[in-house]
Formats: sequence, structure tokens, C-alpha cells
Amino acid sequence: MKRKEPIKVVIQGVPGAFHEIAARHHFDKEEVEVVPAMTFSDLIVKAEDPSVSDYAIMAIENTIAGSLLQNYILLKDSNLTIVGEVLLRIKHNLLAINGTKIEDIEEVHSHPMAILQCADFFLDYEHIRLVEADDTAASAVRVKQNKNPKRAAIASKLAAEQIGLEVIAEEIETNHRNYTRFLVLERKNQQEYKKNHVKVSVSFAVEHQVGSLSTVLHNLSKNNTNLTKIQSMPIVGKEWQYYFFVDFIINGKGDFETIMADLRNDSSELQILGTYEKGEYYDS
Repeated sequence: MKRKEPIKVVIQGVPGAFHEIAARHHFDKEEVEVVPAMTFSDLIVKAEDPSVSDYAIMAIENTIAGSLLQNYILLKDSNLTIVGEVLLRIKHNLLAINGTKIEDIEEVHSHPMAILQCADFFLDYEHIRLVEADDTAASAVRVKQNKNPKRAAIASKLAAEQIGLEVIAEEIETNHRNYTRFLVLERKNQQEYKKNHVKVSVSFAVEHQVGSLSTVLHNLSKNNTNLTKIQSMPIVGKEWQYYFFVDFIINGKGDFETIMADLRNDSSELQILGTYEKGEYYDS
């Protein structure tokens, strides 16, 4: 049943950002009101505040650029839990004010990662200077505000539609298998984790001794899980010791409680970051 009020979803960036596209795909049966956050730290703060939002969408990794390391710690230290994921193909487009020709453009502004992912396209346009900025959609907003035909931005088609810019060139990313994985976050409550969900994200530490991590991974395999992600982050104040962030899928014969019991025995500081359904793939 559709809610009467829009779902308020915190996104990193401004309206038109890829975070908004991911949010609208995940909540496709609901009316969505995006709540902009200019940094991921700000996103966490707004997502934790029930007077500001219902959910948040946060990028966690990209198939080309890898993991957003800071976001693992932000999530671990937050009062949020993962309740879903979105796998979004990132399509970068060159946006400018209406009537602009690519030969007239002297500067292109965008997020550093977007610029990196589109670098090959600009090899044929040596007259264009690439300028790093804080956000793709925010760069597009500034192009619109400045009304300068010599300036353009790399951003989504949604940004072009919302802001009122023309798409000068479509899908200019070098690698078209460019996907970002977004996490859907909700505030924690007192309910138990949904053990019937097939995907689980956890964080933990292990003793700094031979075989400690191997034991954890062996037991995950023994318990019919498919490891889909492992990421380490240093533990501040404990030299050469690490937190491990692990995603795994529970196969048919796997038992949630048994898996968690083994993890508690094999590790320390175990934290369940979320249980959720495997995400679907979408185009931006």
C-alpha cells in the first residue's frame, strides 16, 4: 500500500545526482522527496535524525574505482542499518547550456571520479580543461547559473532534465560496465534482523595471529555462504590490526544463527551491519 506522504531519502549531493537515481529505482512504487547532503558525514547525521528523513542512500563501491573506504567506518559507527542495495550503471553525459557546441567549450567541471572515468573521451578535445569539483549534479547547477557557453559539466541525464541543460554528448564514460553499488540505510530499532533475507553485511576484528582470518573464512564456507565482498580498514591506535567488513549470501542450507555463533567465536567486536535482499541492476 502506497504511503500518503513522500518518503524522505537523504542523498549525497544535490537533486539530479546518481544517488537520487538510485533512490528512485529502489523506492519506485513510492513518492520520493530527496534530502541533499554535501558530504557523507552529513548524510549520516541527517539519516539518523527522524525529523529529517526516513531512509538514506549511500554509495559504497564502484566496479572501476573500488571501495569508498571512509563510508565503511561511517556506517560502522552510525545508528543505521543496511536494508537494501541498488546496483546502478553510471552513464556520464556532457551537459551545457542550450545551443552550445562542443568546439566552444573550454572547461568541463565535475567530480574527480567522473572526470577520471571519462578521460579518454576528452583526448580528442585537447582545448578543453578538466576541472575537479565536489559533485556531478552540483557542477551542472553552476553551469546553468553562470550561463557561460564555454563551461560544461559531466553529470546524469536526470540532472540535465531537472536543471534545464542540453546533453551535448551521451555516455562518454570510457568503460560502459561502470556500476556503483549503493546501500539503502534505515535507523536501527529493537526488532531482530530479518533472518530470512539472503544477504548479510558484518564487521569484526580478529586476533593478530596466524590463521585467525582464515578460520573465519573457512567457517563461512562451511556454513553454506558465498562471500561477495571483504574489505579491511586499520584499527586506529592498534598498529597493523584491522577491522574486516564482509558481505556474504546465505545459500539454501545455511542457517543464520549458526553462522553468527561461529562468527562470535572466531572474532571480536562483531557487528551486524544489515540483512537484506540482493540488489537489482538498473541503468541511470
